[in-house]
Amino acid sequence: MAELNGEPVAPDELRALAMVNYGHFTSMRVDDQHIRGFSHHLERLVRDSRLLFGAELDREQIRAWVRQAIAGRDGVFVARVTVFDPHLPLGRPSAAATPQVLVTTREVPSGPVDPWRVRSATYTRDLPEVKHIGLFGALWHRRNAQLAGFDDAVFADAEGYISEGPTWNIAFYDGEQVIWPNAEVLPGVTMRLLQQVHEHTTLAPVRLQELAGMQAALATNTTIGVRAITAIDHVEFPADHPILETLRKEYEEIPAESL
Repeated sequence: MAELNGEPVAPDELRALAMVNYGHFTSMRVDDQHIRGFSHHLERLVRDSRLLFGAELDREQIRAWVRQAIAGRDGVFVARVTVFDPHLPLGRPSAAATPQVLVTTREVPSGPVDPWRVRSATYTRDLPEVKHIGLFGALWHRRNAQLAGFDDAVFADAEGYISEGPTWNIAFYDGEQVIWPNAEVLPGVTMRLLQQVHEHTTLAPVRLQELAGMQAALATNTTIGVRAITAIDHVEFPADHPILETLRKEYEEIPAESL
């Protein structure tokens, strides 16, 4: 399913996504017509549109288009809202923009969420605070990690300070607190919700060289919720540490918002 501004989208209207690839998005897990953290997703879309296009979005209009796109569909799936301008020229991205709203849906993989083994890569996404559609660098490192036998990549700077994964946030547990890297990262909605509900949470720098002192590691995003990370490079972590189940329970207990 794909709708642009509430109407069926024509192939020509998607050309800019392939040719220019300038815009931003948010992905949301829908559970029986409810979305956990939906107001945060709306705020992200509004904020990023101001930054990338210098334009305002109407929160209630977006809500209406999402509601229309998922109407009558039960169960669990992912709805994605992509904001781009189909007419923005490749040679003049500074032109006055009129961002449009594309709503698409996709299935959520069924079954339990398997733990990940990840490989570190020295990389920082362009404009990391924005969930933009330019994923080349992130997917390049994900591909290389998978070709090397890992499940995904995790990014660090030249000094070894960890930031995030290609499409997810990362956190650690040191036995007392859940530590989110104090680095330039996308402020993921799942991460923000967990920071609000888990009492013992902090932001602090985390270096690759310090991982042996951590008791657990985890990845978060809207699709996977909380996923155990069982290895970063040669450093291993348990897949069943109690903090993982605690965070999953706290996350699932956050009331989902009705559209």
